[in-house]
Amino acid sequence: MIALKDISYVRLGTRDLDGACRYANDILGLREGQRYGPPRHGRAVGFRSDAREQTLVYFDGDPADHTTGFELSSMAELQSAAAELERLGHAVREGRPDECEQRRVQAFIGFSDPSGNAIELAVAPFHSGVRFFPTRDTGNTGFSHVGLRSTDPARDERFWTTVLSAKVSDRIGAAPLLRIDEVHHKIALFPSAYAGVQHINHQVASIDDLMRAWYLLQSRGIRVVFGPGKHPTSGAMFLYFEGPDGMVYEFSSGVRMVTDPDAPPRQFPFHPTSFCMWGSVPDIPEFR
Repeated sequence: MIALKDISYVRLGTRDLDGACRYANDILGLREGQRYGPPRHGRAVGFRSDAREQTLVYFDGDPADHTTGFELSSMAELQSAAAELERLGHAVREGRPDECEQRRVQAFIGFSDPSGNAIELAVAPFHSGVRFFPTRDTGNTGFSHVGLRSTDPARDERFWTTVLSAKVSDRIGAAPLLRIDEVHHKIALFPSAYAGVQHINHQVASIDDLMRAWYLLQSRGIRVVFGPGKHPTSGAMFLYFEGPDGMVYEFSSGVRMVTDPDAPPRQFPFHPTSFCMWGSVPDIPEFR
């Protein structure tokens, strides 16, 4: 089994790189890191949310082009992962040196999960010697998880739990919430007709940070699609809102830790009360 150490980054294509960068800076409070441009690279901008040099990258490209990166512990594990994925019939490509530079990692491989989600496994994501501090008072404590679209959640759950090292913490209907460490989930698989990143989560320190964000979003005319609320699964208080190219971002606080590695998953019905115990109703198709 391929042992995932942590979630590392998300890369998103956009037709309006400058606008996406303003959003990441002004609304998400992320701090700009590296900028890349022709001729060695297409234009791209990396953003920091924690001690790592970048966890979110926007690049000139198709807004449907999404990639999620996960960290492995060593080069030996990366080589073993490539061999195992190829043995199972997954086409694997090795990242070029210039691509590794843009991702700020030592090395990586890329492949697709059974739904077609672009996944990268990376070694040694670069950390910064400069302490992260947000561009506004978000209370951001770091990039935490992604929701991925799945054309067959049961099939994809088997892939993530038997080929990769994820474990199911809970299910909401057919949608599994998957952990790769003690955090309740780092990956959520939502039924969808197509692949892609469905939402991107950053943790914040408290409910105060969520409510400050809620008022800021209202003042900027940014659509809140769910919350403020509290998840009965992870116990996290949350706020979901719309970002560039229709991407959904989430701020949340107070996520539950699963300390028993053999804890059985709980089953919740696919109903609004399974997504929010306070009564907020999601305006997100995958949550309805």
